[in-house]
Amino acid sequence: MSLRGPKYGVPQMVLSRLGFGYWGNVLPAGLNSVTAGIGWFAVNSVSGALALNVLTHLPQVLCLLIIVAVQVVVAFFGYNLVHLFERYAFPILAIIFLIASGVILSKAHPGASHHTIPGAFLLTFGASFGYAVGWNPYASDYTRYFKPDTPKAPIAWWSGTGLFVSCAVLEIVGAAVGTAVSPDNALAGPGGMTGLLATPLADLTLLAIALGAVSANVLNIYSGALSFTAIGIKLPLSMRRAIVALGFGTIGFFLAWSGLHNAGTKYENFLLIIAYWIAPWLAVYLCDLVLRKNPDEALLFSTKRSNWAGPVAMLIGMGISIGLFSNQSEYIAPVPAHVGAVGDLTFEVGFVITAAVYLGWHAIAKTGRETTLTG
Repeated sequence: MSLRGPKYGVPQMVLSRLGFGYWGNVLPAGLNSVTAGIGWFAVNSVSGALALNVLTHLPQVLCLLIIVAVQVVVAFFGYNLVHLFERYAFPILAIIFLIASGVILSKAHPGASHHTIPGAFLLTFGASFGYAVGWNPYASDYTRYFKPDTPKAPIAWWSGTGLFVSCAVLEIVGAAVGTAVSPDNALAGPGGMTGLLATPLADLTLLAIALGAVSANVLNIYSGALSFTAIGIKLPLSMRRAIVALGFGTIGFFLAWSGLHNAGTKYENFLLIIAYWIAPWLAVYLCDLVLRKNPDEALLFSTKRSNWAGPVAMLIGMGISIGLFSNQSEYIAPVPAHVGAVGDLTFEVGFVITAAVYLGWHAIAKTGRETTLTG
């Protein structure tokens, strides 16, 4: 998905107009603007605040306020400051997390007894997928700055590998923590993990978690602003960025405040919700990618162009999959309520149904056009 960035020079949610049309794209762009600017902002702010709380023993709300203030300031000033911040944060985070991960893995018990529950595995898989796929709507937001003739292989390799390695390594380390500490401590937030580390390394790891939350969220706010532009609202870019950084940052702060307690369950619910809408959006985008190999750039900016197959297919896919297969604390759908072993299959079902509707719509439309031309 990142490969189209250099060719077209536009954010991912603008490229989404190919499958949804100009105004139909308000559906995924609006959802991404909210989930990036508010949802991810709140989730990452909570993890950063909890880490800072364990490190400094300051009140959790004050720690949250500090984390939010830093994120909003960096995102407010835009791409150049984001790029500078990430450049210097990366080596620090990489070194600290690699050392901490090595220590934790050395204390893990891979042979620990377990009881496999299919539904629980599928729920965990869905949440993990939701975290990884949550970056897809940003795929070309940063690769668009490369020259159009930039080789494709390095773009795909570094984008894909960076996401895969960071997710896989830290999820493996997270599983290792579960074998090395008691179940209660494993769910006790950052303090449960850093309890396995010597004090200096534990403090550095907590600081890295707080810094990592900021690193992730300045991207979320910036990409939320880009998604906001893709809705079609005509405002200067600096003003749109300010609206998202300040407005969404304020809303995200209060949402994060409400999530400081029982953060684990709310985080899992959020990751599942992310997968619920991104999987159908992804189905439309990828199907359109197959149907439209080299689309004209003019299709991205024509307000008169429509492709209602996209939003209709996405809404049908989301409606059926969430209505029948959602399985989380806020809503348990009929299928998992009666057959718990299925876990949560919402995003798989949503992807398949959306793809089928979108491809079917275009197949019928193509047949109609050919019949008219023949006549």
